[in-house]
Amino acid sequence: MDDASAPRTAELPRAHGRAVLAADLRSAPEDFFVEELPGFEPSGSGEHLLLTLEKRGMNTAFVARRLADWAGVDERGIGYAGLKDRHAVTRQRFSIHLPGRGDPPLESLAIDGDEGELLKVLESTRHARKLPRGALAGNRFVLRLRGVRGDREAVESRLRDIADRGVPNYFGEQRFGRGGGNLHAALAMFGGKRVGREQRSHLLSAARSHLFNRVLAARVIDGSWDRGVEGEAWMLDGSRSVFGPEPWSDALAERLARFDIHPSGPLWGQGEPRSAGEARRIEFDALAAPPGEALKAGLEGAGLKQERRALRLRPAALQWQWPDDDALELRFELPPGAYATVVLAELGEIRDVAAHSRD
Repeated sequence: MDDASAPRTAELPRAHGRAVLAADLRSAPEDFFVEELPGFEPSGSGEHLLLTLEKRGMNTAFVARRLADWAGVDERGIGYAGLKDRHAVTRQRFSIHLPGRGDPPLESLAIDGDEGELLKVLESTRHARKLPRGALAGNRFVLRLRGVRGDREAVESRLRDIADRGVPNYFGEQRFGRGGGNLHAALAMFGGKRVGREQRSHLLSAARSHLFNRVLAARVIDGSWDRGVEGEAWMLDGSRSVFGPEPWSDALAERLARFDIHPSGPLWGQGEPRSAGEARRIEFDALAAPPGEALKAGLEGAGLKQERRALRLRPAALQWQWPDDDALELRFELPPGAYATVVLAELGEIRDVAAHSRD
């Protein structure tokens, strides 16, 4: 990782060893089902209409524009917690700012298109505030892999390892844009190229994510991604709270074993990383090769502050079944900001059919 290309998820080092299968994902949108887990209960009253929608064949931005047109409001009045892909079946919340107005007719919102597009309302209520980004407890996935090639016993052994130990918490390749172009665009932005406000946010995230993945890849290679090293900055599970470094102890070992805490890596910005000693040495060594210094300087110049992200990710409620001889269905839940594709990458070579069809 010594150039400005963001590696594909499958090219990052695996924690659990060689690939145990090859398979296709998203041969059809139904093969990738994701449902947001709500982060709060609606207030039941207020200026915002809160909708839970199921969609197929359209991304979140398209639905937001559709809602704005349907309700006759500016698109800035639409809120959503997270971005969901077009080539999937997804359930997610949206809010619409309707001060002093009744609800538009819900039946006129539905779409059932000739080419498979689907939009339907599952729930509607009122809420006091606009739905902000990140206002979800996580995502529930049901993924079907087709054309599976590999030894079933080895695949199930790998799945048990994932359930027991988790996986490296890489940022997925979708963070880096098509062909990893966001990373090159970030370097151009840091070199003085002007970009729009929204694009700037995406490019800063891509630069940060690339640096984090480089550190995590080094920790996977040396085997410390899920055990910690001297000088570790520890992250509390399910939060952004960080503590340490502190001397190794039986108490830390017990908390690490029950997934209450995780080793962490840097989300780069101004200031000194929270890590020290061996942990900091690994981080700086991993970021030394080009374009590491350019990305670090750009992020610092943009005013971002040092933050941390857990190196370890444990899929919750992981289950699997074999509906056909060459099909594998996986069910699991992930916290916000985690990627289902990094779980799949620990199994082997997964070909995203929908992504290839766009190339």
